[in-house]
Amino acid sequence: MTNEPMSPTTILNGRMTVRQVPFSFARTPNHWNKAKPEFSHVVNAASLAMPFLEPYLIRTMRAARPRITDPTLQTELDFYVRQEATHYKKHRAFNDTLADAGYVCTAGLESRLAEDYQALESRCSDRFNLAYAEGFESMALAIGEMLIQDREYLFGGSDPAVASLVLWHFVEEIEHKNVTFDVFAHLYGNYFWRMIGLVTASAHIFWRTGQGYRALLKEDGLWANRTSRWQMVKLLLRIFKQLTPKWLRIWRPGYHPSQIKDPQWGRDWAALFAHNPVGTANLDTLQLSASSPMPDLSRY
Repeated sequence: MTNEPMSPTTILNGRMTVRQVPFSFARTPNHWNKAKPEFSHVVNAASLAMPFLEPYLIRTMRAARPRITDPTLQTELDFYVRQEATHYKKHRAFNDTLADAGYVCTAGLESRLAEDYQALESRCSDRFNLAYAEGFESMALAIGEMLIQDREYLFGGSDPAVASLVLWHFVEEIEHKNVTFDVFAHLYGNYFWRMIGLVTASAHIFWRTGQGYRALLKEDGLWANRTSRWQMVKLLLRIFKQLTPKWLRIWRPGYHPSQIKDPQWGRDWAALFAHNPVGTANLDTLQLSASSPMPDLSRY
């Protein structure tokens, strides 16, 4: 377990921490939420992007670091980079289970994602890439809030390893919510470009995620199933009903992610990790409605 020293920034529990959560995906089913295979594949498709998106974010932020004149912001950037590096490595390990399960579409999906981020990095300006990074992180903050608020419905009764992976990732997205915003503001601070980044990142991620879950569901034979298609429609309507107000608030000229209160469940998760890292890798998905994410370790 690596528990980095405290960052000077004031965020979730007053600290930004690089955590090594001991996930194990050995028993992970393809439909890790058996009651919601459609949501399983939405998450699976989003996870496929992480080993390409997050290294791109890391390189973008590292390229900006020499131009930052605020030592505190430099330190926060370093913590952000370390957290994101941990995220994509854990997602890569999970993504390998999809290929191992026989999904042939994953290679093509990953190839397109790799090409996307190579193109952004090589063809676009530093300002655009920082705006994209900030747009993605602002969207990730909104998604993290939504996932935590609706955790019982989305993750209830699902495989503990995958639910724990996703919730860990987005607790830490909430934890480092200020960093890319502050870096972009420090170097550019342009509202127009911030909105370009938000729209571009949101559209790109949702587009590629949509391609991914459709391809995965087609391999399962579910995409042509009317019942499954209706379940997907209801799921997406539920998600976007909750997500849209959180996304629209980012458009305010005076918006700053520090204005968004950290969810208590996320703070409880961070406290749990400090005392029981194994517990954060094996959340009790039958009790996610509880205010504290304590796991039932008797099952493991």
